[in-house]
Amino acid sequence: MRRLAAVLVAAVLLLAGCSDADEPVAEPSGSPTSPGAAATTPSPAPSRTPSSAPSASASPGPAYSDWELGVHVLPRTPAGFGEVRPTPKALRHRLFRTKDLLPPPADGRFHSTTGPVTPAIRERMGETWSPACPVGLADLRYLTVSFRGFDGAAHTGELVLAASEAEDVVSVFRALFAADYPIEEMRLPTTADLEAEPTGDGNDTAALVCRATRGATSWSAHAYGLAIDVNPFLNPYSKGEVVLPERASAYLDRSRTQPGIIHPGDLVVREFARIGWSWGGSWSSLKDYQHFTATGR
Repeated sequence: MRRLAAVLVAAVLLLAGCSDADEPVAEPSGSPTSPGAAATTPSPAPSRTPSSAPSASASPGPAYSDWELGVHVLPRTPAGFGEVRPTPKALRHRLFRTKDLLPPPADGRFHSTTGPVTPAIRERMGETWSPACPVGLADLRYLTVSFRGFDGAAHTGELVLAASEAEDVVSVFRALFAADYPIEEMRLPTTADLEAEPTGDGNDTAALVCRATRGATSWSAHAYGLAIDVNPFLNPYSKGEVVLPERASAYLDRSRTQPGIIHPGDLVVREFARIGWSWGGSWSSLKDYQHFTATGR
């Protein structure tokens, strides 16, 4: 039961957590990997007004969150999830610099690559995929796409998803990049995520994780590479007393308008709808504000 719950929690990539009495746990890390695929033609860089020279009256830069991600473990509930805790003050307006695991675009423009799941990438995926999963490696693709971080810089993210959806998904992230839509992190889930203790403050945008649907035994759309979770901390899953990530309760208030929070009719909702994907934030039996799916579930 605990192992199944750990796999379920991994879908939202719970990389960290906290209370004064909690014990630290190391944050999972990734290593840069060359995608080994041909890059697409870069899109033009968005026009930007040059910054003025520093002066005594210049406004200070953004105040980044001082919360330490991945260092405090939450107690587990009988269901195996972390205990839901109030959102820490430092995360009520979440703002972190993105750590580059892959080289960022040198020219600041949008770039993407699409290629097979190579042995090196397969090794990095670890137990997030196995031969028992409902989709074979030959039917998956490894993507890299440029994205805009909450730090304002251009970064390179990575996803594994169904080959049939790769081209359309790239077009979605191209549109989001052109609009400066912010994403905090986009890296492959790994075995370390599956095995990590619940910490409830992760925010990784990710696609394939071979797991069952929460609260059911059927395969999730994530197990087929047919779903993507976007900024999960800002857009949590909620059903009954379950909130995932467990420290994201403050973001169940959907009147919040800070960047990265998804609302009906937002660009990210429209772009996924354009390629035929639906949004879990429109469901009535539960709310999965981070979840976009090609299957309707």
